[in-house]
Amino acid sequence: MPRRALRTRSRKRKQVRTPGGRLVTHYFDERPGMPRCGVCGKPLHGIRVEKPSKTSKSERTISRIYGGNVCTSCLEDALVNYAYDLWTAYETQASQ
Repeated sequence: MPRRALRTRSRKRKQVRTPGGRLVTHYFDERPGMPRCGVCGKPLHGIRVEKPSKTSKSERTISRIYGGNVCTSCLEDALVNYAYDLWTAYETQASQ
């Protein structure tokens, strides 16, 4: 029997019949879900679906700003909005 910390409801359970005829419960780790965008919730492409401790830093991220946290379409929208805000602030400052 696994120790008490491992017998939680967050782990998947399966009843297994042993060669001796007893039914025992095997506890499995839950597989991690697909990494998702922090803004829209769409799955992020190019990142492996594994525990972070099992993958290297380069497999967990993408080499751009907010890589591994935000999808490309949300990042593009944010950059366009930021550039527009800067432009309007410059225009209002120049007109005064």
